[in-house]
Amino acid sequence: MRHGTNRAGMGALLVLLAGIACRPTAPIPTPASTPAVPASAEAAPARPERARPTPVPTTGRSAPVTPARARFVVSGDAPPLAREFRGVWVASVANIDWPSKRTLSTAQQQAELIALLDRAAALKLNAVLFQIRPAADALYASKIEPWSEYLTGAQGRAPVPFWDPLEFAIKEAHARHLELHAWFNPYRARHTDAKSPLSSTHIARTNPSLVKPYAGYLWMDPGEPAVRARTVRVVLDVVKRYDVDGVHIDDYFYPYPENDRRGRAIAFPDDRSWKRYVREGGKLARADWRRRNVDLLVQALDEGVHTAKPWVRFGISPFGIWRPGYPTQVRGFDAYEKLYADARKWLREGWVDYFTPQLYWPTTKREQAYPALLDWWVGENVMGRHMWPGNFTSRAGGVGSGAFSVGELVEQIRVTRLQDGATGNVHFSMKSFLTNQAGMNDTLLVGPYATPALVPATPWLKAAAPPLPTARLAETATGTRLLLRTAGTAVPWQYAIRLRTDTAWITMVVSGSTTSWEIPKGTSPTSLSVVSLNRVGTESSPVTITFPSRTGAASGPASGPASGPAGSPSTPARGRSDAP
Repeated sequence: MRHGTNRAGMGALLVLLAGIACRPTAPIPTPASTPAVPASAEAAPARPERARPTPVPTTGRSAPVTPARARFVVSGDAPPLAREFRGVWVASVANIDWPSKRTLSTAQQQAELIALLDRAAALKLNAVLFQIRPAADALYASKIEPWSEYLTGAQGRAPVPFWDPLEFAIKEAHARHLELHAWFNPYRARHTDAKSPLSSTHIARTNPSLVKPYAGYLWMDPGEPAVRARTVRVVLDVVKRYDVDGVHIDDYFYPYPENDRRGRAIAFPDDRSWKRYVREGGKLARADWRRRNVDLLVQALDEGVHTAKPWVRFGISPFGIWRPGYPTQVRGFDAYEKLYADARKWLREGWVDYFTPQLYWPTTKREQAYPALLDWWVGENVMGRHMWPGNFTSRAGGVGSGAFSVGELVEQIRVTRLQDGATGNVHFSMKSFLTNQAGMNDTLLVGPYATPALVPATPWLKAAAPPLPTARLAETATGTRLLLRTAGTAVPWQYAIRLRTDTAWITMVVSGSTTSWEIPKGTSPTSLSVVSLNRVGTESSPVTITFPSRTGAASGPASGPASGPAGSPSTPARGRSDAP
């Protein structure tokens, strides 16, 4: 990539409101400074070499004039849960996002991390991609690699007072119903921004033959099997010891090519591993051999992660262009040839659970057009994996030749939602949200992120089916409470509770360990529906309770599983949370 809440009471963070009208509703308002993004836009995005279909108004998203006396009617059945991945990268390298400095105390680092997670939750994001291995180092307690200088100022120095940032981040993220994906750099061993000496336990000290100098960096040679084995070992150590929701690697494979002072290309110094390959009878050309080295790592990570914990998702965010000319109009950097990254192969083989091509260009830039590239990548997704493109959000409202408007960022989200086969976005990076650059937070919260969404389900991963919930109401001195259990001994990952009122379905998500939950005062529900969710987002059949009075002041058992199928676990959010 070139580039204080009360947590004990966080149970009902996710509140999804949707007034269900007998006539279509108007789109969510957008600030005057930002081009309007109508929720009714249902036509396919601009796609090269295809005719653009005529927009078709869709109930719930078009905006005809509603008569003043229109009577609102709420559907009797709970609508599908809104699903959309809303991720953000939190970069530690060069202290881009967190921690802001290498000299912070433990308390200051924790306060920054809590503020960061609070902001992500307030923006209705649902996943944080947290960089824990920027350069063969660790922002967590590791027996394999040294502590990162970006945490303590000196590589190999543990934090004092001691704490484990990854363990802390996972706990705090889950308390806010945010997923935590551990983000690793697979090959970089030292960044040009590094200032402290290498630790005696760093790979460049313990096994220097595996590490090569390149244009001011240190780089582990992808052609060395020992390098691949080390990266897999590091990743699986984290997967086994920590409760991460995902594993993520970015676009740094072989290094981005650099020139010397005379403008000549600097060759990557892998003669040793290449000559050994040839000497042992290897037949591939050097470029193909390099691509195979990266392929082997990707495949090994996919297999290793899912063997260790079948429910943990594995994702990659490659450079946004596979090769110039794919699709036809695209020009630019050739990651296949220069980084030796055959990202299309990884996607087509199904070696990932989610794919996040870095589509860092505006929708209007024809030779790297966001809609054209997204459509092409979706077309290559023959295994039906999650497609969650990456956005260069830090350029929105910024300055410089690459900057674009916040309205353009909103347009990219809109294009993603209109693209069949794409179900979310990942933003680079958290810093722009922390500063509310150009008011982007406000724009997102009255626009595409006005209501929260759950992460899309990943049904191809193995996980125990969510247990059927049981539910009943009980009156207490403080109000009506929902008592939750499951039909057996299994504990779900989460419960989704949907309250039906006269004007909306209100959806809230609570931890699967919740056994008693207070019905929010003032909601006056007429009924509720509960589903449990497992670790990969699959929903159980719903159970329903009907309130005998509008105040909800009653108690009784659930009516049992509702008739009909549960809400679709893969319905993407499209500007509203719960559809009619």
